[in-house]
Amino acid sequence: MGRRRKGHGCAVTVLVLLLLLMAAGGAGGYIYIRKYMPTSELSDKTKVFGIKGSQVALLLDNELQEEKGIYEDGQVYLPVEWVNEYLNQRFYWDEGEKLLVYALPESIVYADEDAQGGKGPLFKVTDDGMYLSLGLVVNYTDIRTQSFATSQIKRVFIDTLWEPYDTAVIKKAGQVREKGGVKSPILTELEQGESVDVLETMEKWSRVRTEDGYIGYIENRRLEAREQVTPQSSFEAPVYTSISMDEKVRLGFHQVTRQEANSTLESYAAVTKDMNVIVPTWFNVISDDGTYNSLASKEYVDKAHGMGLQVWAMVENVSTQESVKNLNTKTLMSSTSTRRKLIENLMKEADTYGFDGFNLDFESLKAEAGPHYVQFVRELSVSCRQKGLVLSVDNYVPSSYSAFYNRREQGIVADYVIIMGYDEHYAGGEAGPVASISYVKDGIGNTLKEVPKEKVINAVPFYTRVWTVNEGKTTSKAYGIVDARQWVADNHVELAWDEGLGLSYGSTVNGNGEQYIWMEDEKSMALKIGLVKDFDLAGVACWKLGFESSDIWDIVSTVK
Repeated sequence: MGRRRKGHGCAVTVLVLLLLLMAAGGAGGYIYIRKYMPTSELSDKTKVFGIKGSQVALLLDNELQEEKGIYEDGQVYLPVEWVNEYLNQRFYWDEGEKLLVYALPESIVYADEDAQGGKGPLFKVTDDGMYLSLGLVVNYTDIRTQSFATSQIKRVFIDTLWEPYDTAVIKKAGQVREKGGVKSPILTELEQGESVDVLETMEKWSRVRTEDGYIGYIENRRLEAREQVTPQSSFEAPVYTSISMDEKVRLGFHQVTRQEANSTLESYAAVTKDMNVIVPTWFNVISDDGTYNSLASKEYVDKAHGMGLQVWAMVENVSTQESVKNLNTKTLMSSTSTRRKLIENLMKEADTYGFDGFNLDFESLKAEAGPHYVQFVRELSVSCRQKGLVLSVDNYVPSSYSAFYNRREQGIVADYVIIMGYDEHYAGGEAGPVASISYVKDGIGNTLKEVPKEKVINAVPFYTRVWTVNEGKTTSKAYGIVDARQWVADNHVELAWDEGLGLSYGSTVNGNGEQYIWMEDEKSMALKIGLVKDFDLAGVACWKLGFESSDIWDIVSTVK
């Protein structure tokens, strides 16, 4: 008598029972069998992965992506926009110059369409966009990948998470199905002893990832030896060194609009107390080719150094009508050659005048300019790091409309991130305080979600606004603290402290109409400086010198 194959008798028994059931129950038995008998239908995997031709399905942290890669020259290529959004934002593609740029801490890597890696071209430009080779992305990014690109169903798994995950062993051979349930089509068959990653466990089924590159569902009764595994990374992340002052920063912005204004350095500095950094507004970028006007002065720098002050020269785009009218920041920043030229010229300025760093103040940018501006910050940081120059960047209080300034990346590549903790209400808008205490506190708190406190400087206003409402029209005029006090006295305005706003408020009616002021003074300044201390920030910045009286500096100087 021949040897019976294991399991064969059991299968025959089941079949006999089913036939008997059908015979006994007639149509009812047939319906019952159709309902509960597992389907042997195989999945249409091209539909499951949503690919065709040479497309490559992308699975990021076990979730299928809408975007697709491509497979050419024996390599997988990933769309650069998708890489920027989910894996590594530092791959910068210059569409106009057909140039790939990657900024490292102390060097910048450039690659054109002829650039080759170990397995072929580093990137591909197609009618659908630019694609980076998977190998290139892996070299610069802390990820794990598993590729099934040589099979008919091309797919790549990319994992960015390094937390522990669960695994299990197949104790009984079975099918992995598209969904939980025996009527769902079969993705793949698993044999006893194979391992799976367990992504989610339900009552009777588990969602798993298989060694042969599928994600689906298998019955819990077929799993055993569950174990937690912690992945290990061998990626060596680039180290971005930063310059940090030995003490808290107490910075004054010095608005210089013409060469003669440099001579006010000594008189403005005489009002201050313990100021250790001064930022003259010297470089105004006026055109898309990187041309700028300079008001830099070697005599100024020498005098400031003699006073114990560091000089961080401002580079900005809003101080003149020429720059506001003519400059398109996206056009300026999206050209790699223009960015390089501008940075090279700024480095020459630093060599010529001997100042200690740069302060960037690019305002009123549109979201489309954001990635290009951030790339400029990265590339400028490389040159500053090479020369030992401080790089600080001015930012609005965080909000949804300014998220593209990318404070998180600034906090990595720049030395200091300055919050412009004012303009809560601004010219052309509704009447209200320049900087209520809750506005300032929220600005600091939200910035600290992205930037370490050791790099955050909060800027406070040495000014306020007098608002005038006349015939339904609202206008305002900025007054420095000293002049605002005089306006209050001249107009016999009685100020009352508003605890919620952290400001004194007053109003009057006169020939100009209804006038309102939310006053910045010693008491409101003490609250703002208190936040700088409470959050243990890197320091305080003051806009602007010449607007204040010396008693304000008695408060500012307590930041130590």
